Amino acid sequence: MKIIVLDRDGVINLDSDQFIKSPDEWKPIPGSLEAIARLNEANWRVVVASNQSGVGRGLFDMDTLNAINEKMVKAIGHVGGRLDAIFFCPHAADSPCECRKPKPGMFLQIAERFNVDLDGMPVVGDSLRDLQAGVAVGCKPYLVLTGKGKKTVIDPALPEGTVVFPDLAAVVAQLTA
Repeated sequence: MKIIVLDRDGVINLDSDQFIKSPDEWKPIPGSLEAIARLNEANWRVVVASNQSGVGRGLFDMDTLNAINEKMVKAIGHVGGRLDAIFFCPHAADSPCECRKPKPGMFLQIAERFNVDLDGMPVVGDSLRDLQAGVAVGCKPYLVLTGKGKKTVIDPALPEGTVVFPDLAAVVAQLTA
Protein backbone atom coordinates (compact mmCIF):
# COMPACT_ATOMS: atom_id res chain seq x y z
CA MET A 1 0.00 0.00 0.00
CA LYS A 2 1.37 3.39 -1.02
CA ILE A 3 0.48 6.18 1.43
CA ILE A 4 1.53 9.82 1.32
CA VAL A 5 1.04 12.24 4.20
CA LEU A 6 0.30 15.88 3.38
CA ASP A 7 0.17 18.92 5.59
CA ARG A 8 -2.92 21.02 4.84
CA ASP A 9 -2.23 24.75 5.16
CA GLY A 10 0.56 25.83 2.82
CA VAL A 11 0.58 22.52 0.92
CA ILE A 12 -3.00 21.95 -0.26
CA ASN A 13 -4.39 25.43 0.41
CA LEU A 14 -3.04 28.94 0.79
CA ASP A 15 -1.76 29.60 4.30
CA SER A 16 -2.35 32.61 6.53
CA ASP A 17 -0.41 33.90 9.54
CA GLN A 18 -3.85 34.63 11.03
CA PHE A 19 -4.92 30.98 10.56
CA ILE A 20 -7.59 29.62 8.24
CA LYS A 21 -10.61 30.27 10.49
CA SER A 22 -13.57 29.72 8.16
CA PRO A 23 -14.51 27.83 5.01
CA ASP A 24 -14.46 31.17 3.13
CA GLU A 25 -10.78 31.60 4.00
CA TRP A 26 -9.85 28.15 2.63
CA LYS A 27 -8.54 28.56 -0.92
CA PRO A 28 -6.66 25.83 -2.78
CA ILE A 29 -3.16 26.37 -4.11
CA PRO A 30 -3.40 26.17 -7.93
CA GLY A 31 -2.76 22.59 -9.05
CA SER A 32 -2.90 21.02 -5.58
CA LEU A 33 -6.35 19.46 -5.90
CA GLU A 34 -5.53 17.97 -9.29
CA ALA A 35 -2.26 16.65 -7.84
CA ILE A 36 -4.22 14.75 -5.18
CA ALA A 37 -6.46 13.29 -7.89
CA ARG A 38 -3.33 12.17 -9.81
CA LEU A 39 -2.06 10.44 -6.67
CA ASN A 40 -5.39 8.61 -6.35
CA GLU A 41 -5.21 7.56 -10.02
CA ALA A 42 -1.73 6.14 -9.34
CA ASN A 43 -3.16 4.09 -6.42
CA TRP A 44 -1.76 6.23 -3.62
CA ARG A 45 -3.71 6.65 -0.40
CA VAL A 46 -3.66 10.32 0.55
CA VAL A 47 -3.74 11.31 4.21
CA VAL A 48 -3.71 14.80 5.70
CA ALA A 49 -1.93 15.45 9.02
CA SER A 50 -2.43 19.01 10.22
CA ASN A 51 -1.81 21.07 13.35
CA GLN A 52 -4.98 23.07 14.01
CA SER A 53 -4.08 25.03 17.14
CA GLY A 54 -6.75 27.61 16.25
CA VAL A 55 -9.21 25.22 17.92
CA GLY A 56 -7.16 25.09 21.12
CA ARG A 57 -6.69 28.86 21.05
CA GLY A 58 -10.43 29.44 20.68
CA LEU A 59 -10.12 31.10 17.25
CA PHE A 60 -12.64 28.63 15.81
CA ASP A 61 -14.54 25.57 17.02
CA MET A 62 -14.69 21.95 15.89
CA ASP A 63 -17.80 22.57 13.79
CA THR A 64 -15.90 25.24 11.86
CA LEU A 65 -12.84 22.99 11.43
CA ASN A 66 -15.15 20.24 10.14
CA ALA A 67 -16.75 22.72 7.71
CA ILE A 68 -13.32 23.81 6.43
CA ASN A 69 -12.26 20.19 5.93
CA GLU A 70 -15.59 19.39 4.27
CA LYS A 71 -15.01 22.22 1.79
CA MET A 72 -11.56 20.78 1.04
CA VAL A 73 -12.89 17.24 0.57
CA LYS A 74 -15.64 18.47 -1.77
CA ALA A 75 -13.19 20.58 -3.79
CA ILE A 76 -10.88 17.57 -4.20
CA GLY A 77 -13.90 15.45 -5.19
CA HIS A 78 -14.87 17.96 -7.88
CA VAL A 79 -11.60 17.21 -9.70
CA GLY A 80 -11.93 13.44 -9.25
CA GLY A 81 -9.79 13.00 -6.15
CA ARG A 82 -10.29 11.91 -2.56
CA LEU A 83 -8.62 11.88 0.82
CA ASP A 84 -8.38 8.59 2.68
CA ALA A 85 -8.19 10.26 6.10
CA ILE A 86 -7.69 13.58 7.85
CA PHE A 87 -5.72 13.60 11.11
CA PHE A 88 -5.38 16.81 13.09
CA CYS A 89 -4.09 18.11 16.38
CA PRO A 90 -6.55 20.61 17.89
CA HIS A 91 -4.28 21.53 20.81
CA ALA A 92 -2.59 24.89 21.41
CA ALA A 93 1.15 25.18 20.80
CA ASP A 94 1.94 24.97 24.52
CA SER A 95 0.05 21.71 24.98
CA PRO A 96 1.98 18.67 26.24
CA CYS A 97 0.09 16.44 23.76
CA GLU A 98 1.90 13.88 21.61
CA CYS A 99 -0.01 14.67 18.40
CA ARG A 100 1.19 18.22 17.69
CA LYS A 101 3.89 18.26 15.03
CA PRO A 102 6.91 18.17 15.35
CA LYS A 103 5.98 15.30 17.69
CA PRO A 104 5.18 12.15 15.70
CA GLY A 105 1.85 11.23 17.34
CA MET A 106 -0.31 11.76 14.23
CA PHE A 107 2.09 9.67 12.17
CA LEU A 108 1.91 6.84 14.70
CA GLN A 109 -1.90 7.05 14.51
CA ILE A 110 -1.69 6.83 10.69
CA ALA A 111 0.55 3.76 10.93
CA GLU A 112 -1.90 2.12 13.31
CA ARG A 113 -5.04 3.03 11.32
CA PHE A 114 -3.62 1.80 8.00
CA ASN A 115 -1.41 -0.96 9.45
CA VAL A 116 1.65 0.28 7.57
CA ASP A 117 5.35 0.75 8.14
CA LEU A 118 6.24 4.44 8.01
CA ASP A 119 9.81 3.85 6.84
CA GLY A 120 10.30 5.74 3.57
CA MET A 121 6.69 6.97 3.40
CA PRO A 122 6.61 10.42 1.79
CA VAL A 123 5.60 13.36 3.98
CA VAL A 124 4.97 16.69 2.26
CA GLY A 125 5.09 19.88 4.26
CA ASP A 126 5.92 23.56 4.08
CA SER A 127 7.28 23.93 7.61
CA LEU A 128 10.09 22.39 9.58
CA ARG A 129 7.73 20.78 12.10
CA ASP A 130 5.83 18.93 9.33
CA LEU A 131 9.05 17.31 8.15
CA GLN A 132 10.50 16.71 11.63
CA ALA A 133 7.40 14.79 12.70
CA GLY A 134 7.66 12.48 9.70
CA VAL A 135 11.44 12.05 9.87
CA ALA A 136 11.13 11.05 13.56
CA VAL A 137 9.33 7.89 12.43
CA GLY A 138 11.32 7.19 9.25
CA CYS A 139 9.30 9.08 6.61
CA LYS A 140 10.98 10.66 3.58
CA PRO A 141 10.68 14.47 3.77
CA TYR A 142 9.47 16.55 0.83
CA LEU A 143 9.45 20.33 1.28
CA VAL A 144 7.24 22.51 -0.91
CA LEU A 145 8.09 26.19 -1.42
CA THR A 146 4.45 27.22 -1.08
CA GLY A 147 3.16 28.45 2.28
CA LYS A 148 6.09 28.81 4.69
CA GLY A 149 8.39 26.76 2.45
CA LYS A 150 10.58 29.64 1.23
CA LYS A 151 11.52 30.40 4.86
CA THR A 152 11.86 26.73 5.76
CA VAL A 153 14.24 25.88 2.92
CA ILE A 154 16.95 28.12 4.41
CA ASP A 155 16.55 26.81 7.97
CA PRO A 156 19.76 25.07 9.09
CA ALA A 157 17.61 22.50 10.94
CA LEU A 158 16.08 21.24 7.66
CA PRO A 159 16.23 17.43 7.94
CA GLU A 160 19.01 15.78 5.97
CA GLY A 161 17.77 14.25 2.74
CA THR A 162 14.83 16.65 2.35
CA VAL A 163 13.83 16.94 -1.29
CA VAL A 164 12.60 20.41 -2.30
CA PHE A 165 9.91 21.11 -4.88
CA PRO A 166 8.07 24.28 -5.95
CA ASP A 167 4.66 22.87 -4.97
CA LEU A 168 2.59 19.73 -4.40
CA ALA A 169 1.96 19.27 -8.13
CA ALA A 170 5.73 19.01 -8.70
CA VAL A 171 6.11 16.45 -5.89
CA VAL A 172 3.30 14.37 -7.38
CA ALA A 173 4.79 14.59 -10.88
CA GLN A 174 8.01 13.09 -9.48
CA LEU A 175 6.25 10.36 -7.44
CA THR A 176 3.94 9.26 -10.26
CA ALA A 177 6.52 9.45 -13.10
